[in-house]
Amino acid sequence: MEQISLRTPLALLLISLGAIAAAWWWLATPITLARAPIDPAAKLLCVSYAPFRAAQTPLVPTTHITSEQIAQDLAQLAKISDCVRTYSIENGLDQVPGLAAKVGLKVIQGIWLGSDRLKNAAQISTVIGLTKQYPDVISAVVVGNEVLLRGEMTTSDLVATIRSVKSQVTVPVTYADVWEFWLRNREIYDAVDFITIHILPYWEDFPIRAKYAAAHVDSIRKRLAVAFPGKEILIGETGWPSEGRMRAGALPSRTNQARVVSEILAMAKQENFRVNLIEAYDQPWKRRLEGTVGGYWGLLDSVQRALKYPPGEAISNFPLWKWQMGGGTTLAVLVFGTGWLTLRRRPWKPRLSSWIAVALSATSGGILLGVAADKMYYESYGFGGWLGWGALLAAGVASPLLCTNALMSGRSLPTFLELLGPREARTRSALPILLGLVLAVTSLVAAQTALGFVFDPRYKDFPFASLTMAVLPFATLMLLNRPKAGARPIAEAVFAGLLAGAALFTGFNEGPDNWQSLWTCAVFLLFALTLWQARGVQIPELAARSPGPTG
Repeated sequence: MEQISLRTPLALLLISLGAIAAAWWWLATPITLARAPIDPAAKLLCVSYAPFRAAQTPLVPTTHITSEQIAQDLAQLAKISDCVRTYSIENGLDQVPGLAAKVGLKVIQGIWLGSDRLKNAAQISTVIGLTKQYPDVISAVVVGNEVLLRGEMTTSDLVATIRSVKSQVTVPVTYADVWEFWLRNREIYDAVDFITIHILPYWEDFPIRAKYAAAHVDSIRKRLAVAFPGKEILIGETGWPSEGRMRAGALPSRTNQARVVSEILAMAKQENFRVNLIEAYDQPWKRRLEGTVGGYWGLLDSVQRALKYPPGEAISNFPLWKWQMGGGTTLAVLVFGTGWLTLRRRPWKPRLSSWIAVALSATSGGILLGVAADKMYYESYGFGGWLGWGALLAAGVASPLLCTNALMSGRSLPTFLELLGPREARTRSALPILLGLVLAVTSLVAAQTALGFVFDPRYKDFPFASLTMAVLPFATLMLLNRPKAGARPIAEAVFAGLLAGAALFTGFNEGPDNWQSLWTCAVFLLFALTLWQARGVQIPELAARSPGPTG
């Protein structure tokens, strides 16, 4: 007994801690680029600018950004860029040209067009006035941004609007839209002074991997140059997100964002074309419209207003990896400690497979805790988002601890009937109740997420880290401490069917290149199998009350 209860667990613990350290060393490995994404010695040509911070959002019409806040941003941006591109004059953005003049920035001034003609007229009138007031600051006017993509104007109305603005200003006039819409609406070509196209490899109908993003941008630019000869092509938006869900093989990350931006800028310099990066600062409010990924296209973060990639510094996806690794190793030690303490209170000789299961739970939890916490921080939006992702992370932390206790106590995974069923069927022990609650929370969040991937998947994040932390201990407990013979509970069967069906659909829908999807679907299937194996012990009193079959 001494060999199994002390030496083997200790060896497994050391292996677990070593695996956690090795995994975090690999995850946090930084990259060093030949060209810094942001180099004050070689300023950017232009960068999209929106001033909104924290809870500020243009989705609330009364939002007004003060001149002091905008002035702070522009003074900072003037150190890394020669120009800013704006999209509107609302919410205080009409102050940008005047404030840009004070710090030596040029402005590509946007007019936001939509389906409201009166609002369009007000925007146009204001921008025409600004071009006359700041002729040395506003270098061009963008009449409409992706209004054709949104279907809010017809091509003929847009062309008429462009020509009207062009007749009233002395600066070049253009229209901005994704590159496909230029090819579909060629008549706009004659109305503009130059062409402004948006090329966002991540958002393509067939997403482009980060390592091919710069080549894709250049390929599309050359294709448009052939289709529209004789006029300059400005890439009005391009870039890469630093956070959010994968689309096919396109993975948002800090290192990928730095690599893509660096390679596009190097290509623009080599081939002498103009490019405007999207965007200056992360915009949290966009997460309401585009999910997590929408809020993290910035070169500077939203909170600290700090460069994500300071020149000369290596770039890591997990700059706080030492803290994340420390949290993971602490969790692993606690999981093994729970096993030892459980055996001290109830001495018996556990099987070697039980300690291996504990090691698997401790190692997976130790590696994934930091990833899950990172994802919760960036992917939680609003009260509901924080509640759901926070509950799943809490379940991911509690599951290996409670399952280890159950494993070493010889208990099986509780059923929902033992937690919420008739009084005669409920368990009265505190730890089984807690484990049942963790199982219920995981099931509910997993089911909600799975349904989201089926009915509205475009902006949904994959909770692979937290979900794995919670589900793997359930699965090992179900495998090793099989429940007593009994009927399959209907609740577990329903959840199992839902998760299995959603996993198969999501895996097919997202494709084989999306490892976040494949991982999440694999955990859904493992969870479905675990719930399918549940068995509820039939209570004689309840069986006697059940009406018999009728002839």
